[in-house]
Amino acid sequence: MVERTDSNEKTEVYKPSMASRVRVVWRELRKSRLAFAGFSIVVFMVIVALFAPIITPYEPTWQGPSRRPPSMQYPFGTDGRGRDMLTLVVHGATISLYVGLASVFVEILIGVAIGMFAGYFGGLIDDILMRVTDIIMTLPTLVLLIVAVAMLEVRSIHVIVLVMGVFGWPFMARVVRSEFLQLRESTYVEAATSMGASSWRITIHHILPNTFSSIIVIATMDIPWYIFYEATLTFLGFGDPSSASWGVLLEIGYYHLGTHWWIITFPGLALFFTSLGFNLFGDGLRDALDVTQRGR
Repeated sequence: MVERTDSNEKTEVYKPSMASRVRVVWRELRKSRLAFAGFSIVVFMVIVALFAPIITPYEPTWQGPSRRPPSMQYPFGTDGRGRDMLTLVVHGATISLYVGLASVFVEILIGVAIGMFAGYFGGLIDDILMRVTDIIMTLPTLVLLIVAVAMLEVRSIHVIVLVMGVFGWPFMARVVRSEFLQLRESTYVEAATSMGASSWRITIHHILPNTFSSIIVIATMDIPWYIFYEATLTFLGFGDPSSASWGVLLEIGYYHLGTHWWIITFPGLALFFTSLGFNLFGDGLRDALDVTQRGR
């Protein structure tokens, strides 16, 4: 925000429009080759996931000759059941991206709510919520997820997503709390309070929108972690065997690693490039949003 003062000493607060912020972010992303490369990878994977039925040459349940190496007919080869690996990898993108996006959505719901209440109200509420956050942050995430999924004894991909989101919010809550602690002392918050605005209105309409930049960056960086966690859980036998995620394909390929390398290679490359894309895009987005923050 930029304060403008006219000749009558009246202060006007100028707030850049959303469209202008988007233009600035887009301009900064294009300046960085790595960030733009990450953005391109993310867009490509999203398109692949959305149009999987159109892109793939076969149905996921289609069966042909088994264990065929990559060729013109089967670019990624076939697995032990004769299923086309290109089809499985493309359809796996839909499941894996769902895992990342849905888990981040749960993380945002919990983390933002906890960070918001802790940062705005402070006092005893802040102490209690932050002690719980500290306890969860000290526990190894992967071990915590394995124990939670094992205790539930449910192998549904939706349950796994919920568990990952429930245990993945502490860092988000910490960052949002820090933002709220800083923003609640701002001039425009004090002005809204003096005008009789309720705590709910101040929180939702005045402070929360100014934390969106941090929330978006953290969410972008966390998506590949959730995809990786699901793949790891599946590889260790705690995933949903009925899903077609990359983790399931990696588990299948592991047993053929010495003889049929392509079964594990192509799902592994898809997981690697997706994680790389989100991380490069997240880094670039953080820098671009930092520019817009300094330009206010």
